[in-house]
Amino acid sequence: MSDNSFESVCIFHILDGLREGLSHFSGNSRAALVYAPRMDSPPRIYDPQGLLRGHEPRLMEHYLGSDAWRAPECTSSDVTFLDESEYKDLQLAGIIPFGGRSRGLQYQMWFTEEHPDMCSLGPTRRWMEYAVRLFAQNYELQNVRNVDTAGYVLQNCASHAIRDYIVDARSEMGFLDTRIRVYPFLDAVLGISRTKEEGAWPRGRLVVIEPDDLGLVRFICRFPQNERPRLTDFKHVRKMLQAVEYSGRVLVSDGRDIVGIAIGAMPGAYLAAQFGGSRGSLMLKDELVCTFTDGNFHSRNLKANLVQLEEILLESRLEMESQHQMMRLVHALVNRVRDRRHGCTLILDLGHMLVPTAGQRFEVPPDLREPGQIKLACSLAKIDGALHIGADLKLHGFGCLMDGRSVPGENRGRGARFNSALRFTAENENLVVIVVSSDRPVSIIQNGIELTAACDWRQMAGCPTPPLLADWLEG
Repeated sequence: MSDNSFESVCIFHILDGLREGLSHFSGNSRAALVYAPRMDSPPRIYDPQGLLRGHEPRLMEHYLGSDAWRAPECTSSDVTFLDESEYKDLQLAGIIPFGGRSRGLQYQMWFTEEHPDMCSLGPTRRWMEYAVRLFAQNYELQNVRNVDTAGYVLQNCASHAIRDYIVDARSEMGFLDTRIRVYPFLDAVLGISRTKEEGAWPRGRLVVIEPDDLGLVRFICRFPQNERPRLTDFKHVRKMLQAVEYSGRVLVSDGRDIVGIAIGAMPGAYLAAQFGGSRGSLMLKDELVCTFTDGNFHSRNLKANLVQLEEILLESRLEMESQHQMMRLVHALVNRVRDRRHGCTLILDLGHMLVPTAGQRFEVPPDLREPGQIKLACSLAKIDGALHIGADLKLHGFGCLMDGRSVPGENRGRGARFNSALRFTAENENLVVIVVSSDRPVSIIQNGIELTAACDWRQMAGCPTPPLLADWLEG
């Protein structure tokens, strides 16, 4: 197999594995690569799904307008990762870059999407670090039988990426000599999250403290050394979590056993898992590292993504203060409804004249800016039908029905709420409908179109030779 042919196959499998793995971790994700085998080589690009389209001027300036990205020849077979300053120089909005240099591959820079609802970029960067290492190693070895394996490895790296990020972050905090093993903790978090007790999902907080810092913990009670539940005994730990549900108390572990129950601030660079039913959050001190649900880790936070609504409000005739209050009210309503695991529909009527809706009305519409009215609205959201909220931030009706003529884009798999919202907004201007499903997805619909629809990127096929960056920039 020629060098160019192997290069194409190697890049295809590694990028496809990276893209597939990150899509499971963060939602639909694309990936791209800019590389130069030698420092005098012209840069090449592989961007099969158009991730870097729209950034052509900055790429041209960085790679073709300057040689600052080139460096003295790297003679080490081990990979040297690029400095943070080199990522900042690129200045690509919404893109996460990560790259390195090695003897066999003098320059490589990988790119993927920075989703707006990501908890932390750390695990994704560690994931891209694996891609850098695998590309450098396989490019130097030139063994085509290893390439397939490299792609499969990158598809299932969530726990490894999270573990490596936590270890690196704790090292930067000064915890180089640690007795906490992160892998067993991550396994325990997923194992406990999948374990029901009397039909209920786990709730409560589990904290892992460095054994040397246990003396600084404010324990309510401690368990005898020989009677402590093992962290690996998921069923036992799940039962113990019942003692800290809906309280300020936490289960404290030394990384191996459950030491006791405590309250107050925790010392050191502790790890924490907050169980909230069928989902939860993984923390390093006060930093949200990732979330977990359905037995898997994810980079997405647990908050509703309402970016499209914010853009709609900015283009509306509402005053800035009203826009801010509307966003605050919708965030509160959506997140409370999602936490209670029932769906609802919100009709945001942004026009001066309210659109007539068939539903239950009030003698005096409650002002949702007043204390306590949000809780009332959340309770009314349980009733079949939609909440009708006006531009005056008042609740004008509940249990409202939506209907209209059939429109393109209807999906029987999405249920009556979704399809009714498509029809209703298609026939009424100045309306935005927010559909919150009981399984947590949030859809924002306007003019008969779902603005939050995920884009299905075309699948990559074949192993084309990556073009020169200069040719790619020309179109």
